[in-house]
Amino acid sequence: MNAISSAPFSQGFPPVINQHTHTLILGSFPGIASLEAQQYYAFPANQFWRLLSAVLNSDLVSLPYPERLQRLLSAGIGLWDIYRQCEREGSLDSAIRKPECNDFVSLRQQFPQLQRVAFNGKVAARLQKQFCDWGLMTLTLPSSSPAHASWSFAQKLEVWQQLCDAPAAP
Repeated sequence: MNAISSAPFSQGFPPVINQHTHTLILGSFPGIASLEAQQYYAFPANQFWRLLSAVLNSDLVSLPYPERLQRLLSAGIGLWDIYRQCEREGSLDSAIRKPECNDFVSLRQQFPQLQRVAFNGKVAARLQKQFCDWGLMTLTLPSSSPAHASWSFAQKLEVWQQLCDAPAAP
């Protein structure tokens, strides 16, 4: 008997990056709220925008989404996910099935000024070796997801503050 997956197959988002991006924050894959809103980190309980607001000393949370992205890009920070598509029931990373990675080789070729990759959680950090092999600095951040509740906001922020340490010029 063949089991047919009932999990929805979803497409991720394009990268938020430009020629001035020195740091790329990589998540795993957008959750349901993000997919519905077509916005990175749209679930209100996700601490991503609050953490970056504190790191950048700028209230990103109250800004319209396009302005949030502009603020990140002006700070040299981009966004993307490790998976371009997958099957997943719900929003938990543990429920991801049949993932396909984004094309980081092409991204690296197109944006050679990229110096650092910061992984938003351990699932995203699975690709850390690949980025280290390319000579990029890496940083594993505690997940901003509400599913990662064992760390307080203050504990997460302490690590996320490392994003303020601008990478050295190549």
